[in-house]
Amino acid sequence: MEKIYRFTDRPLKFCILFVLLIVFSEFTVKNALALEVGDKAPLCLIQKMDDSQAAINLSQFKEQVLYMDFWASWCAPCAKSFPFMNKMDGSLKSAGLKIIAVNLDENIKDARQFLDKIPANFTVAFDADKQCAKDFNIQAMPSTYLIDKKGVVRYVHLGFREGEVAELKEMTEKLLAEN
Repeated sequence: MEKIYRFTDRPLKFCILFVLLIVFSEFTVKNALALEVGDKAPLCLIQKMDDSQAAINLSQFKEQVLYMDFWASWCAPCAKSFPFMNKMDGSLKSAGLKIIAVNLDENIKDARQFLDKIPANFTVAFDADKQCAKDFNIQAMPSTYLIDKKGVVRYVHLGFREGEVAELKEMTEKLLAEN
């Protein structure tokens, strides 16, 4: 006699639920990926953290290499990345490098206290509504994006470790040398 499976049968239920779980998780994982190399950089609108609090639109940096760094005051690796970015700004600004560190703290006072301890020689901005962070789909602190003169993401680096600064500098110099 042939057995007829019904949705109430446990093995069939399990199989269907398992397939749905795989399909859903595959969809979720693909959509949750951070911006990838080769993607066009989002054209965010953020605010300078200086006294002017002027708006910064990333589209204004076309024809420049942009070093975008997303950070927060509570992030220990972020505190280590600021001296490196200060050095990069000092040595590569004249070659066309623009560094923007985008703060993601809930309270801007925390960011200002961080900057009192570790000053920045480059542009520091605040992403008040976190839309820029959403557009870049930030996955870690800090998250660094090297964007070429055409507005294309060419390098993504999550976290900050001293042993990786040579690679970051090399990639930046390579982009600056491109036409």
